[in-house]
Amino acid sequence: MNNKKKWIIWTLVIVLVTNTLTLLGTRTYISRTSDFAKLFEIRDELHKYYDGAINDADLEEGAIKGMTSALNDPYTVFMNKKEYEQFNTQTEGNYSGVGLQVQAKDDNIVVVDVFEDSPSKKAGVLPKDVIEKVEGKDVTGKELEKAVSLMKGKEGTEVTLTLYRENKGNFDVKLKRAKINLVTIKGEVLDNNVGYIQVTMFDENTAKNFENKIKELQDKGIKSLIVDLRGNPGGLLDECVDMVSNFVPKDKVIVSTVDKYKNKKEYKSKGGIAIGLPLTILTNEGTASASEIFSGAIRDYKIGTLVGKKTFGKGVVQTMLDTGDGTALKVTVSKYYTPNGENIHHTGIKPDIEVEYSDALRQKPYDRNTDPQFSKALEIAKSKIK
Repeated sequence: MNNKKKWIIWTLVIVLVTNTLTLLGTRTYISRTSDFAKLFEIRDELHKYYDGAINDADLEEGAIKGMTSALNDPYTVFMNKKEYEQFNTQTEGNYSGVGLQVQAKDDNIVVVDVFEDSPSKKAGVLPKDVIEKVEGKDVTGKELEKAVSLMKGKEGTEVTLTLYRENKGNFDVKLKRAKINLVTIKGEVLDNNVGYIQVTMFDENTAKNFENKIKELQDKGIKSLIVDLRGNPGGLLDECVDMVSNFVPKDKVIVSTVDKYKNKKEYKSKGGIAIGLPLTILTNEGTASASEIFSGAIRDYKIGTLVGKKTFGKGVVQTMLDTGDGTALKVTVSKYYTPNGENIHHTGIKPDIEVEYSDALRQKPYDRNTDPQFSKALEIAKSKIK
């Protein structure tokens, strides 16, 4: 009898718990669906009244892109399969496109660098040009990834950009897409044993190639080094950490990130082959993200001199989430802080020595001999040789 009573009691407990969980789940579901009731209502109205073809997959993608756009964060974006594939090709070091580095600034898409021998370079596109349309489609800073995707395409195909340039106004350029092989590291020995390395972005090979270039220059006897980060929009955080580790003593914090839940993660130096090497860093308005992490660590540990203009000011970190079917969500997940605890989002990093680069110079073919920022950096680099 006692066993029967126990069995009845346990049965009632299980039924009660199950019903409670079901009720809570139902309420959660009702709450979630009621929050988006208008979304489903509009979908139903479209199916009911719209006189044309409707593809539910397109409606779903449009709704998702609308949600990310509503955040007013140009770095949080949903990528369909094609966009995600194109995004991956650039971080792997090559793609077919027009040869521009662009950034979102003040709700505009601004050119920060033009690759040598690219379609854009040959057509006379300049840094600071604002991209207003791609193939006649308006683009804004909130649609950075969309604009980049539209500019990429099959090699040999054409794309028209509508640009705005100060003192010139709006104009169109027609570009023929070409294979863009990104050489992210270039280096040489300058006067008086000064080494020079230009870093155009941080892709998956940048840190390794950077270290190899330092070794090559050290073998040639350099006594001081200039690292040029002008127009570098950033890239992969781990590559940046590995790269700056060459100058920062082992286990020193290079950058830390803090997410919405106050979780903190520290990225520490692995040590490297150029600790103590006199260092000068070139920066400008196009120096952003990972480039600013590099510059911030060098500044905070006082192991180099920053020359040029204030950096872009991107102090947030994104991660890529796999959303299935070859799509992905790139989402801002945290803020980053320099070793001294500064977040530079929207403020940037001021150089130790500010040097202008005039618009008149920018509109001429680049000539290192007339580059005032480079000249100043070389002067400083030479002065550090003992």
